[in-house]
Amino acid sequence: MNATVFALVVAAAVFAAVLALAVFVVQAFLSRERRQIQRRLAEETAAAADEFGAAGERPVLQELARRGQALGQLLDTQGETNRLFVQAGWRDAQSRLLFYVMQALVPLVLLGLVFLGWLFGEGKLFRVPLVFMMALLAVLAGMLIPIRVLRALAKARQRRIQNEVPLFVHMLVMLFDAGLSTRQAFSNLVREGSGVLPELGGEVQLALRQIEAGADSAEVLRNLGEALEVGDLNTILGVLRQIDRYGGEIREPLLDALKVIEERMALDLREKVNLMSGRMNVIMVAFFFPALLMFVAGPAFTAIIKAFAGLAKQ
Repeated sequence: MNATVFALVVAAAVFAAVLALAVFVVQAFLSRERRQIQRRLAEETAAAADEFGAAGERPVLQELARRGQALGQLLDTQGETNRLFVQAGWRDAQSRLLFYVMQALVPLVLLGLVFLGWLFGEGKLFRVPLVFMMALLAVLAGMLIPIRVLRALAKARQRRIQNEVPLFVHMLVMLFDAGLSTRQAFSNLVREGSGVLPELGGEVQLALRQIEAGADSAEVLRNLGEALEVGDLNTILGVLRQIDRYGGEIREPLLDALKVIEERMALDLREKVNLMSGRMNVIMVAFFFPALLMFVAGPAFTAIIKAFAGLAKQ
């Protein structure tokens, strides 16, 4: 009984130590951020307060989101998170709120699972150092999991955008042949092509809003390409920027760029087919060939075994 009580005390001490270390790191970073915020203007501070929604709305979630944002900034020193938000299509405050809440909760949840697994499992005193290491690994994994998930979502959306680029170019060529300008073509794409371009349609709509607000179209297209980081789309947007700035024929450059994109996509498709053929050969050798061998050679082996069994009886 005394050993059990002592084990519980040690487990509580380990959990408190890890939690205190995490709180100390977060508080140290928050104190540095607080000193920087004090040097900013009052309107910037007010804008930062409304980053995750209206003031006073869901205060618990907003506080968790701010804690998660502070924790994420310890890992992200180059602004990768904001770029991934754009690439994943998470531009609204609700999406950012969800991400930063997960950034704050996942380490605590994993730490709690490790603690509960040791507390209600077959934990012994000599396993305390191992549990402490597992708790540290759980905290580190919890800090890295949200950004990994965000990267996966961003890459998946980049692939979807890349698949929409050929259709995007075909629609642009058709609209330019009808005599429309770049702004008019984008407006028509937003109005008529949102159903066939679900990902690019939203990005074009944002670019169109900036152009209508008075921004330079070439600068808007350049920022769009740099934010999404899709190679084929950057090529098309580069053609549009050159035509918008220097003028000239737009149909032929777009068709030439489209030809190169389609040839590269055909090569990628052939490579995928070759890889799939190799994988199917491995599957056939591992699963189909043994079954075929049993079906073809099985009766012969059975007959031989029966013959040897008859000789043994004689």
